[in-house]
Amino acid sequence: MHLSADDVRSLHKYDIRVLQSLEYLMNRYDWVPVEELIKNSKLSASEVNFRVRRLADKGMIKFSQIPYPGYCLLYNGYDTLAVSHLVQKGTISALGTLVGEGKESLVYEAMGTGPVILKFHRVGQRSFKAVQRSRGFLPDKGHCPWIFASHYSAEQEYIALTNLYKTVSVPIPILMNRNIVVMSHIAGANLNAVTLADPEEFFNEIIVAITEAYRLGFVHGDLSEYNIMTDGQHPVIIDWPQWVAPDHINAQEILDHDIRTICQFFQRKYQMKTNPDELRGSVIG
Repeated sequence: MHLSADDVRSLHKYDIRVLQSLEYLMNRYDWVPVEELIKNSKLSASEVNFRVRRLADKGMIKFSQIPYPGYCLLYNGYDTLAVSHLVQKGTISALGTLVGEGKESLVYEAMGTGPVILKFHRVGQRSFKAVQRSRGFLPDKGHCPWIFASHYSAEQEYIALTNLYKTVSVPIPILMNRNIVVMSHIAGANLNAVTLADPEEFFNEIIVAITEAYRLGFVHGDLSEYNIMTDGQHPVIIDWPQWVAPDHINAQEILDHDIRTICQFFQRKYQMKTNPDELRGSVIG
């Protein structure tokens, strides 16, 4: 179920308070007992019972009797808290349409002072263990619900964009809250969907971007034709949550994979001959 702007607008301040209490208490509980929710929200038992039924109907929270009666926050509830914060801050005034959906994210258009992009990070149950193994920002032990793993994922992407955007062609970061990164709207299409007039020059610009990112301490980690956007002339590299630092134990292997993936795409589509090993050497310097 995707987030509904109408559902967000229809929420009462007590609905938001219950969502905030669940968010806080899920640091300690897989399923938050009702009595804890009543205590933390400082609402009456009857008010909390009314609100949880309403929120469950909207797909924002879930109830379970096992292993004990309790509630947990779902992605739509977590998304709602983030969107509400962004509206209060004046960062966005309207939520637009869903424009992209990946394994670990949803991408919406929105309106701020102009068009912006909201990227909702959603590290799901199936991908969580793989992400936990491959990304240093997730704890190895302890209670880490998938929604909070998504917060860490968003934070990593925001860190990368904040450090890169002045030098490397990436979306401009505007604000981050919980699992949402607000960034500049990029006009254009993914590299796989266009035919370049000058593929050699475009390829060289990608290598320059990889080199500059490496110099600034970032190896993308999942670079392909699907996360490079273009207006037909210049590349914009997107999707940075899985970045690693150059001193990461697997950084050279990851960098090599990024470069080979791009080389293979240009070989396949434009019959360009490149040398990935030489290119990796030039990136490292």
